[in-house]
Amino acid sequence: MKKLLIPIMIIAITIAFYEQSGDDKNVYIMIIAVVVFMFGMMRLSAKTPSKNQEKKNDDV
Repeated sequence: MKKLLIPIMIIAITIAFYEQSGDDKNVYIMIIAVVVFMFGMMRLSAKTPSKNQEKKNDDV
């Protein structure tokens, strides 16, 4: 899943930057691209363990 998610995020942010640089800006395409990028970042960061995870396990 991670191998598929990273290229999709790169493509989405590239589309957002390309759309922003043009004279005729389409806001909806930029919003969709940013939402796809943020969703991908959320999915990738969800797999990162918390700093306080060891402390929580000791308290239980």
